[in-house]
Amino acid sequence: MALRDDIQKRIDKKREEIEALKSQIRDANVYVQALEDTLKILPRELAVDNEGVQGVMARGIVLRTGSKVYRVRQAIHSAGRPLHLTELISALRLPNKPKERAALAGSLSSYARKGEIFTRPAPNTFGLIEQKGKPVVAQNGPPPNFGVDETVNVDDDLGDCGIEESEEEKLLPLRS
Repeated sequence: MALRDDIQKRIDKKREEIEALKSQIRDANVYVQALEDTLKILPRELAVDNEGVQGVMARGIVLRTGSKVYRVRQAIHSAGRPLHLTELISALRLPNKPKERAALAGSLSSYARKGEIFTRPAPNTFGLIEQKGKPVVAQNGPPPNFGVDETVNVDDDLGDCGIEESEEEKLLPLRS
């Protein structure tokens, strides 16, 4: 009978080892599942840009390579200045439709509101935090000589138009 008891003890011992291994397999499967869930959150691929940085990382945020926000960041970076929404739409070669403009403006505004990656120096104009110290050049303002008709000279002699000098002097305050 001692032989029978010895064999039964070995069987029980192996079953305990099997249960321990099953527990380790369950723990390993949970660990793998957690890693897979983490992998879904991270960017699919990180490309090295001109600065030698993988992807674009600013304050712990990584933009997915090839996404619209990533391409906007690249366009602003290469321009070296903040860009208006219409300039960004044309740089991305997107259709200039209200839906596209609203979607892009919403995405960029959310980053700008949080103070991440983008700034908003003017309405519908977006820049990069890393370029914040650079001056903003107004692109939508009038040109320097706006409203000045260079073909008409105020100092011309008005003798041929029938107005005498004294009448001309009376009209000068109205011209300014």
